[in-house]
Order: sequence, then C-alpha cells, then structure tokens
Amino acid sequence: MSRLLLAGATGLVGQATLALALASPRVVAVVAPTRRALPAHPKLLNPVVDFDALPGDADWWRVDAVACALGTTIRDAGSQAAFHRVDHDYPLAVARLAHAHGARSFALVSALGADPASRVFYSRTKGDVEQALADIGFDSLTLLRPGLLGGDRTQHRAGERWAQRILGALGPVVPRRYRVVPPERVAAALLDAALDARPGRHVVLSEALVD
Repeated sequence: MSRLLLAGATGLVGQATLALALASPRVVAVVAPTRRALPAHPKLLNPVVDFDALPGDADWWRVDAVACALGTTIRDAGSQAAFHRVDHDYPLAVARLAHAHGARSFALVSALGADPASRVFYSRTKGDVEQALADIGFDSLTLLRPGLLGGDRTQHRAGERWAQRILGALGPVVPRRYRVVPPERVAAALLDAALDARPGRHVVLSEALVD
C-alpha cells in the first residue's frame, strides 16, 4: 500500500480524487495540505498550510506518490501573475519537496493544449510546468490533459457552464478530444497514475478521459 500526497484536494478534481483515495485499499494514508481544514478521516493527514511558504522540513512530505490537482483560472486568480503562481509555482514547489523526501511518482492535472511554445498564456504556463516537472527526476511522471471539465464548481463560471451545455447537447457529434470530461474520470486516472507509478513520462490526452 502507498502513502499518497494530494495537492489541490479542495478543487473539483481534487475532491473526487480525495474520496477515491480515502476509499482505496491501495492507499494506507493520504496527506492533503490545504489552506483550510478538511473534514476528519482516519486515513487523512491534513496540514493547513500557506502555499507561498510551504514547510520544507515537515515529516509529512515523506510519501510514495503525489497526485496534483492544483489549478485556477486567470479570472478567478485575478491576474496572470497570480494564475502563474497557482498553476506553475505551487505544483513545482510541492513536487520538489516531495521528491527531496523520497517520492518517486508524480501525476499532474494539466490541460488540453499545454505547450511551452504556445502564444496563449494559459497553455504556455501549463506547458512550462510540465517541462519543469520532467526535470525534477521522478521515476514516474504522468501528465493528464483534460479539456473542459463537467460538474459543479464552487466558483460561478458562467462561460464554462454555457460551454458545458452546448457541448453536452451536441454529444457524440463533437470529436472526443473536445467533449466535456467528467471530473470523476480525471480523478480516477490521476489516482491510478500516481499509484501505478509506471516508469517514464506519460501523457494522458482528453479523448482518453471521456465516455
């Protein structure tokens, strides 16, 4: 059984991943650092942290695998700089500290179109963090690139809800790559990738995450 660190446990995919991990017989303990406390669970260690000042010497960094679902949008973050901090700097800080304490597997929720050479800031940021993670030295690195996520978020994102309705109504007419992705499917793939720890670098495209 594995000891798993889950970053981003309060988000849409993160909540689904946390539920799966806590119920999984493959996971002996879940370490989920968050800004605010989560409901207690016998398998859960929930350090309340400031992601801008993570404690580098904490014992809870000693895990076997990391699943990272940290992420926001430029609109929710308030600026490109704030978005970059959440989607780039935070995942890298978590990855480096966990790797330094022995983690050998890392799985990340990235995004469709991630590319360090992209002219689109969002896609370029996602591509940059993927590239930087590859340089850390994990034995296993898996990058999930879902498209538009389904489900209900805590934040009100009118544009995403409109797109979900349109793409959902079109159904099978839409190419698999652009279909709405169930967050539960992303969560299951994220957890499996972290725990399976297949050697090397792997990319899971959006079309592999839809029904």
